[in-house]
Amino acid sequence: MSTAEQQPNENPSDALLGPADIRELAAALGVRPTKQKGQNFVIDANTVRRIVRTAEVRPDDVVVEVGPGLGSLTLALLEAADRVTAVEIDDILAAALPGTIEARMPGRKDRFALVHSDAMLVTELPGPAPTALVANLPYNVAVPVLLTMLDRFPSIERTLVMVQAEVADRLAAEPGNKVYGVPSVKANWYAHVKRAGSIGRKVFWPAPNVDSGLVSLVRRAEPIKTTATKAEVFAVVDAAFAQRRKTLRAALAGWAGSAAGAEAALVAAGVSPQARGESLTVEEFAAIAENKPAAERPAL
Repeated sequence: MSTAEQQPNENPSDALLGPADIRELAAALGVRPTKQKGQNFVIDANTVRRIVRTAEVRPDDVVVEVGPGLGSLTLALLEAADRVTAVEIDDILAAALPGTIEARMPGRKDRFALVHSDAMLVTELPGPAPTALVANLPYNVAVPVLLTMLDRFPSIERTLVMVQAEVADRLAAEPGNKVYGVPSVKANWYAHVKRAGSIGRKVFWPAPNVDSGLVSLVRRAEPIKTTATKAEVFAVVDAAFAQRRKTLRAALAGWAGSAAGAEAALVAAGVSPQARGESLTVEEFAAIAENKPAAERPAL
């Protein structure tokens, strides 16, 4: 075996999971990764360390991880953070994870907590408030889970998620980009978003049919300045992109009650009625929401 081949096993703490460990754990649990659950387990210790480095996890961080699976990333996070809380929906994986932590990193087991639940239903977490979110999110739930966690846990300052490359591009897209859309704008409501790297297919088991990407989100120091609520702003965003090929005057007609009402709101917000949603910043969407025709605004 060459030096290059040996390197991944020379440096790691033996606590981290390698390909053989992952397969042995899965076999012992009778786990077969399924596409329905979006299960692709990371089998490379160097990759999980890279994710932790890219996430800039600090010794005082309280990290929440969604979808820990067999624990590859969880163990790497426990090496670097003060505490880790993992949210796992799968019954078998949730039952097994605490034992894996105790067996492989006994000195940190008291720094680990498990929440056996659907992340979309979690409204509180045990222990101190989380300061960071780090997760490998499956494609089918990546965006709603990410936005829900950012909304419910405002103490999360830094986020790094690994998602399908296409989703990463959408989240990090800027106005004017052809893939800029609802996920881009809503993520920007909470945070400054950027692409933070790419992940190949070979570090997963089973290997997916698509590449993955890392997305970094750093929460805004100050919320978007607007008198509109988040719900009001998001309603404009949803309406604008529901018919993204139309001008905003037409796309927002239903939202405003009429095309004329939409035009009035757009002009008042300083946005051209002929513009399209893909050209607007989140601040401009907020300005439009502020200027919704008064008669159409619901009574509080």
